[in-house]
Amino acid sequence: MTASSTQQWFKSSYSAGSGTECVECAYAGGSTLVRDSKHVDGPILAVQDSAWGVFVSALRRDGLLEHRPSKE
Repeated sequence: MTASSTQQWFKSSYSAGSGTECVECAYAGGSTLVRDSKHVDGPILAVQDSAWGVFVSALRRDGLLEHRPSKE
């Protein structure tokens, strides 16, 4: 996917807008777009809004560490 010059990208409020280990997100017609803030011209991950909502809800509820795959 290619980013449009009109898309409004944002970072988490936890990054204070200046973190170097951040992702940026944008909304685009039923999808949430995610990119690396250090490589804004790099690849963009597009996730359906419904799936993004499930992901964010899981993070808020349980945190990321609870959902890491096992190393079996």
